[in-house]
Amino acid sequence: MLDAAVKDGRLARNVAAGVDLPRLPTTDRRYLTHGQLADLADHCGPHRLLVLVLGYTGLRWGEAAALRVRRVDLLRGRIEVAESVTEVEGRSVFGPPKSHARRWVPVPRFLRDDLVDHLAGRDPEEFVFPSRAGGPLRVGNFRRDRFDRAAVAVGMAGLVPHELRHTAASLAIASGASIKGVQSMLGHASAAMTLDRYGHLFGDELDAVAERMDAARAEWMRTEGSSGSASRSAD
Repeated sequence: MLDAAVKDGRLARNVAAGVDLPRLPTTDRRYLTHGQLADLADHCGPHRLLVLVLGYTGLRWGEAAALRVRRVDLLRGRIEVAESVTEVEGRSVFGPPKSHARRWVPVPRFLRDDLVDHLAGRDPEEFVFPSRAGGPLRVGNFRRDRFDRAAVAVGMAGLVPHELRHTAASLAIASGASIKGVQSMLGHASAAMTLDRYGHLFGDELDAVAERMDAARAEWMRTEGSSGSASRSAD
C-alpha cells in the first residue's frame, strides 16, 4: 500500500521499507493418512467427494468452490484451475487463482470414477461442488453443516479445510512425487516455496540419497580403492 502511495506521488518514500517484520508463530501441521482422509470424507456425507478432491489434489478452498464442470477433463484425468472465489462482506467475488496463473492438477483414477457419476448430465457452467442454491459453496456453511463435526468424530477436533491441502502435499511426496511435481500441483510460485513448506517430508528421499552414495563408495572400494591399497602396500 505504501509502495503504491509512493508511485502515485502521495508519499516521498516508503517509511516501512527495510523494517524487519516480527516472526509469525509456527504451528504444527497435521497430515492425514489415506485411512484418516477416507474416514473424514465418509463422515462428511454429501460432501464426501469434495473432501477427497481437496485431500488428493491440493486445491485451495476458493479454487474448489469456483470449479466449474467444464474445467474437469475426465479423459486426461486433469482439473484446470483457472478461477477462485473469495467471500467479501457476504458476497462471492471471483478472480484468478492465488498465483495469478492457471494450472492443471492431476486427478487419481479412483477419483475420476467418482467424478464421472457426480458430473453426469451436468451443465458445463455449473459449479462442481455447488451450494443448495446452486451458487459457490461457502466455507463457513460447509464447516458448520458437516466438516467440523466430522473432524471431531474422527478424533481431529479443530481441523480446518486448508489442512487437506497440506495432506495432499504429504501424500504426493510419500508416493514419490518430485519437488517440481508438488510445486506444479499446488501452484506455488517457485520450488523454493515448496521446499520451505514441505522439504522436511522428503526425509525418505534423503535417506535414499545417502544409501546410493554408500553403494557407490562400496563399488569404488571394491575396484579402484582395493587396487590403490595394493599399490601402496607394494611401495
